[in-house]
Amino acid sequence: MDIRQLEFFAEVARQKSFTKAAEQLLVAQPAISKSIKKLEEEVGLLLFNRSERKVSLTAEGEALLKHAESILDQLAHAKAEMEELSGLKKGEVRIGLPSMVGSYYFPGLIIDFKKKYPDLQITVYEQGTVKIRQMLIDGEIDMGVVLEDDVEGEIEVLPFLKEEMIVCVSDSHRFATRDTVSYEELTQESLVLFKEGYFQREITARASRMSGLPLNVTFETNQISLIKSLVAKQLGITLFLRMVIADDTHLVPVSLDPPVYLKLGVAWNKNAYLSKANQAFLSFMMERMGS
Repeated sequence: MDIRQLEFFAEVARQKSFTKAAEQLLVAQPAISKSIKKLEEEVGLLLFNRSERKVSLTAEGEALLKHAESILDQLAHAKAEMEELSGLKKGEVRIGLPSMVGSYYFPGLIIDFKKKYPDLQITVYEQGTVKIRQMLIDGEIDMGVVLEDDVEGEIEVLPFLKEEMIVCVSDSHRFATRDTVSYEELTQESLVLFKEGYFQREITARASRMSGLPLNVTFETNQISLIKSLVAKQLGITLFLRMVIADDTHLVPVSLDPPVYLKLGVAWNKNAYLSKANQAFLSFMMERMGS
């Protein structure tokens, strides 16, 4: 039994497919199948049920997976620590960012960080804050932007931004001359929204509950530029952080009544190992916030 076999085994277990595991690991499928078969011969046990459309772990496979994940996790931590001995010449920052914050707050920060630490890699995962929180708990990312008030237990959070969530309409929409829009009025409009899992959807769901009216979601996409275009052409209205349309002359921000402010923080799992690369990114953020 070697590390490569355990990596193949764990990935097949995650993907429930030899083919998908091979795609993820960039390895030929026959090599995956051969490695798993050899592993089963070595332990003298059947690890996967192969009779179904999706492969599944046997009871023996479930037992081995716990050990495999623990071994691979310890190996990853060991590799990370060894890389750091080179003095931040290697390392990766894995950070989860919601679409709006990722597009309008972090680009400049990331560019400046890369100038200071050109050898460090930054991998961004675009997700809603609920998904990001779960990814932190599961160890899929190192840090992520979440709602400051939506963390508990093992999640540590550093507040960094408070921004209003506004109703975004075209400059010719009937709301464009208004100071505020009620929740009931919001539900009566055609809505162009992000897909489920984003705080924007929670606000509209809240509007529906408060008004007792169903939502009229006419289009769903996570592409901010497309949402802007559809709103500008009066195919619907949306909700954005105010910063998102600060430079758009044909789009108008209108406050909700009562207004909604998002308090965002960068979070990490305090029970997980935070590498020096991630510590450097966190320190860099704190410096920028203090300047």
